[in-house]
Amino acid sequence: MNDVAQGDGEAGSAQLLSAQELLAGSLLTYDVEVPASILQPGAESGAARRGQVRLRPLKVATLALISRAAREDSSLAPLLMVKESLVEPQLPLEQIRQMHAGLVNFLVAAVNRISGLEREPSAAQNAAASAIGESHVLLAWHFGWTPAQVAELTPGQLAVYLAGIERLQAAGTPRKPA
Repeated sequence: MNDVAQGDGEAGSAQLLSAQELLAGSLLTYDVEVPASILQPGAESGAARRGQVRLRPLKVATLALISRAAREDSSLAPLLMVKESLVEPQLPLEQIRQMHAGLVNFLVAAVNRISGLEREPSAAQNAAASAIGESHVLLAWHFGWTPAQVAELTPGQLAVYLAGIERLQAAGTPRKPA
């Protein structure tokens, strides 16, 4: 369904893209800075140095091949994504397998971002990040309550328990697991 009926477009509105314009993005490369803390986790802040890698976006055909290759072993998917996206330095799969998990995770996130695969936060993530969501998580964690128990609290009870947790934390009282 079209957002704007044909002929109803305003001056300066979006124009139809050509095939060349649609395919151009897959030819780009991106220099991605890898922070020192990712390259050498746990190293002293001045001892480790950051660097860059050059990545290209993954194409649909490449993702289909990765999916097929990773059917038997799902742990191959992120490694193949890094291998296929990494332009510089080029590394064989065996060397990528030797990378530490944090570096692979960082590179996969970068590949997802430049390939347009980065997901928008889910409704659940947005709810958990809200003030009420954070309150529910805090109460469940601190008192060992189930989500249903927390949901039954009135706003007044919620305020009282949250104030109590703040007072206990200020006094340095450790949490007592249920």
